[in-house]
Amino acid sequence: MADFKTTGKEIQKMDSGGRPLMELSGLQTTLDELKSCATTDCRPPAEMALKMEAVGVTKANGNIWSISLLGILAGFFIGLGAMFATLVTTDIQIGFGLTKLVGGIVFSLGLILVVVAGAELFTGNALMVGSRASGKIRLTQLFKNWGIVYLTNLIGSLLLVLVVFYSQFWALDGFKVGVNALTIANAKVNLTFWPAFARGILCNTLVCLAVWLCFSARSTVDKIFAILFPITAFVACGFEHSVANMYFIPAGIAMAGQSKVLEVAGLSASQVANLNLSGFIGNLIPVTLGNIVGGTFVGSIYWLIYLRKDRATEALVARPWLANAFSTSRLQTTPAGYPDMETKTLISVLARARDDAKFMAQLSGNPSRALKAYNLTQEAKAALESGDVRWLESRVGTLDEPLRTWLTSRLSQEKW
Repeated sequence: MADFKTTGKEIQKMDSGGRPLMELSGLQTTLDELKSCATTDCRPPAEMALKMEAVGVTKANGNIWSISLLGILAGFFIGLGAMFATLVTTDIQIGFGLTKLVGGIVFSLGLILVVVAGAELFTGNALMVGSRASGKIRLTQLFKNWGIVYLTNLIGSLLLVLVVFYSQFWALDGFKVGVNALTIANAKVNLTFWPAFARGILCNTLVCLAVWLCFSARSTVDKIFAILFPITAFVACGFEHSVANMYFIPAGIAMAGQSKVLEVAGLSASQVANLNLSGFIGNLIPVTLGNIVGGTFVGSIYWLIYLRKDRATEALVARPWLANAFSTSRLQTTPAGYPDMETKTLISVLARARDDAKFMAQLSGNPSRALKAYNLTQEAKAALESGDVRWLESRVGTLDEPLRTWLTSRLSQEKW
């Protein structure tokens, strides 16, 4: 048989012993990669944490115009879920618990639209604290995103209230839909601060767990089922969601001005006196604070579990002032994963070298003098003087590109 000539190693001639004629190793590798990508297994929690971190970075660096439009969409979408729940639970006669269950199931429409269709939701963005804890985004970026998204969520919710009001959706079933909207909103504005705050914590714990579970999903169906149960739980339990309340309460305020709705509800104007701007703000403040606490708890706890050890050193290098936050009495790595004394000192040296041009020049020209004030072993000093990147990274983790470049270009030269 004629020899095969190839430019690579994909096809090889086999012997005549009855074995396959050729081995398509390149094709096999590609098929293996495709098989790996096509797996139906959910992502494990460690990968979910990395995705949470990456998504947070993307959000923090997003275009303001795009974020604003996506924020308006999120407010609109969550309002659609609230509107749907208001309709479905109107005049329903299946008992208290089942009514709450059904309301929670249909309300899930809102977060499904946010996650699958794409939108920026304030409560879900509480998970950006993971990116901040890793030093991947600045605190100003975090607060800027939260501020823009919160405001645009409000705009989107109010736009839906306006459209729904003029559609006379609330007049359905002999104004009973309007009565249900009025009742829901009136209960919310009459909550005192601490119950509203606590319900806000519980609510966004569940909302952010739903978003967290979506990081494990590999298909749209996965995402929908990941969302369904946590969102159903928070609605059924009566917890408080700031963005949902941006629809519920203004809708109730609109209903309080409709005499026919009050008549069917059997309520007087004095009984819904708190349905006004003051009552709206009085609910949003504790609920929003509670949502922040609940959401940041979820993001922080998973960061601590899956990313802390890998990111702690990187965070210290990015924020040198943290190097002094550890007790100087710790001379060895603790079970909690904190750096030992020498590692902490190395981080301080590297961070200063990156940020202080004069110190960098001194370290390059006269390393012994530059390092005199630092309590380092001879091995550590030698690594800094010779530019031993591998040894340094074995102690402090992966260095960022400016530090690696500087070490290899300025410290790797032998001094005679």
